[in-house]
Amino acid sequence: MIIKSATFSISSPNYRKCPQDGRPEYAFIGRSNVGKSSLINMLTGVKGLAKTSGRPGKTQLINHFLINNEWYLVDLPGYGYARTSKSSRAQWSTMMRDYFLHREQLTNTYVLVDSRIPPQRIDLEFLEFLGSHGVPLTIVFTKSDKEKQREVMGNIKLMKQALSEQWDPLPPMVLTSSLTGYGRDTLLDQIEQINEELRIKN
Repeated sequence: MIIKSATFSISSPNYRKCPQDGRPEYAFIGRSNVGKSSLINMLTGVKGLAKTSGRPGKTQLINHFLINNEWYLVDLPGYGYARTSKSSRAQWSTMMRDYFLHREQLTNTYVLVDSRIPPQRIDLEFLEFLGSHGVPLTIVFTKSDKEKQREVMGNIKLMKQALSEQWDPLPPMVLTSSLTGYGRDTLLDQIEQINEELRIKN
């Protein structure tokens, strides 16, 4: 897929305020500071499209970006940031649960996981939530350039082992680097394939 245009569309406090034009949308979410904004900017080729920050928890709303005037890339607030208030975490939980359970336009969810570290309970619990509700997903391992490949592949193996206790088959997995662009074509090709299947179906 060639990205010809990528523009910010809207920020929404809940799924009811999201665009209602029927375009398919692909959501990106992960633990706070997993490199989500950098990955989105790398995918779209637009520097600064998604705001990067050294401060975790910067994304607070559901952000829609219109790609090629055809589909939406959705930047969702990260989870697991301990410094947010209890009420803010509860609000996030409600907003995200409603989005994933009721957003009909949601076509696939890309769950970002830091490839430099072993599987985290919060990631596994979130993946279990999506899987138990039948939400289509792809696991995206980020920051693969920042650790030795032996360590990265070891962490991916541990993730597969942890998921295999409940998943059969395992969800798709893609290894990426926002710095080098590794994995970009794989992700965009997957989205293009899903979009084509939707066009044939409709």
